[in-house]
Amino acid sequence: VAMAGDFILAVACQMISRLRDNDVTLTLSQIMTDLVQGEFMQLGSKETENERFAHYLTKTYRKTASLIANCVKASAMLGGADDKLSEVAFEYGRNLGIAFQLVDDLLDFISSSDAMGKPTAADLKLGLATAPVLFACEKFPELNPMIMRRFQEPGDVEKAFEFVHKSQGLEQTKFLARKH
Repeated sequence: VAMAGDFILAVACQMISRLRDNDVTLTLSQIMTDLVQGEFMQLGSKETENERFAHYLTKTYRKTASLIANCVKASAMLGGADDKLSEVAFEYGRNLGIAFQLVDDLLDFISSSDAMGKPTAADLKLGLATAPVLFACEKFPELNPMIMRRFQEPGDVEKAFEFVHKSQGLEQTKFLARKH
């Protein structure tokens, strides 16, 4: 899988270089920078709820929304859009990317394994606190230590999953996705 990803990246870089447009090349290369930064961000977590949610949204932008935002911006640039319209395209893509990730995080709690193609609560099992969990912390502060230990103790994943469903976390995530 890693080698296939490397190959796709190499071909994409060749295609971008053939455009011979430095601004578009810089815009598209930002995607890789953001992706790597987002991966590093995912390794850490923040102590306070406010810092944690801001961290989550920044990580979401870097790992998911940057791809969409910068591709939409590059497309606008290639289409001859001026700087103002290119930035509007970027913001549209940014919001679309964040909404996409929020819905993906929501589906991790409400869809079946068959529908998603991956097990439910996959993010929890990876130790990741996504929007539904972060929102659930408002009603169930006992989630905070679980988040800090990345759901590693026996029963953490199941208890967090239950708390999310007993809170307004899913509804708040859906609302935020619609807002974006």
